[in-house]
Amino acid sequence: MRPRTLLLALLATLPLVFVAPSSAATIGSPDVAAVQVALLGRALYPGPVDGLAGPETAKAIKRLQRKNGLPVTGVADPTTLQLLGDTGETLGSRELTVGMSGFDVAELQFLLAWHGFPNGAFDGKFGAHVDGALQRFRVWAGLPAEGGVDEATLAALGAPMPSCPITLSWPLDLPVGSPFGPRDSGFHPGIDIPADTGTPVAAAAAGVVVAAGFQPDGYGKRVVIAHGRGVTSIYAHLSKVEVHVGDQLAAGDELGLVGETGEATGPHLHFEVRVRGAAVDPLPALP
Repeated sequence: MRPRTLLLALLATLPLVFVAPSSAATIGSPDVAAVQVALLGRALYPGPVDGLAGPETAKAIKRLQRKNGLPVTGVADPTTLQLLGDTGETLGSRELTVGMSGFDVAELQFLLAWHGFPNGAFDGKFGAHVDGALQRFRVWAGLPAEGGVDEATLAALGAPMPSCPITLSWPLDLPVGSPFGPRDSGFHPGIDIPADTGTPVAAAAAGVVVAAGFQPDGYGKRVVIAHGRGVTSIYAHLSKVEVHVGDQLAAGDELGLVGETGEATGPHLHFEVRVRGAAVDPLPALP
């Protein structure tokens, strides 16, 4: 079993890593993410579950230690980890099935999300949503469907995160409000760009419209464009859709207007890019 103590001892000494919304997202450690999930479940950590060893995580560990009469070090030593429910399982050390829970499940959730398959809130529970994301990832990685977390899956989860293979242009020439990556207890699979309702939205690259209209999936009125090479882009929460399925668009063509339809808090564009179905950070492909 892989010890966590050495890695997590850094929590007391490492500075918080800040990732500006205008840059590509930084990927944290699955081990640290698992600790954050356990702390979050005990209302000791406010989030996000980003796997980054920083002051807020150390403060949460200190709260746990103080509450349980342990030396207040901010270091997740073995005794502290046991208080969080860690019994030593690390991802790959046991067969995971629906209904199980643990640190290894939290690690799996974290890695699946970063590889483009978010699976709900990070909670360390292997439910149907996690299993569904796992199977989709296995197919994406060229593995047989209906499999578990075997050596081939672990190798695929250890590979570099997928990225967009084409150059994109900005659908809105405005600052990013919420980047791709961990957000609170979940994972944001795109970027949010705040704008006034009615602001025109442009296609990020040439392609064909494959979906246009309202869907009851939280995205509200949205447009989906296929660009080739397995790349699709999604423009969600629109107030108005101005294109139809089958339309051929060039980069910069107007496709709709900013709104707040679906599950949105305030007008903004949710811009999402997928490569063969895996959500990827669009920022590295944008100028």
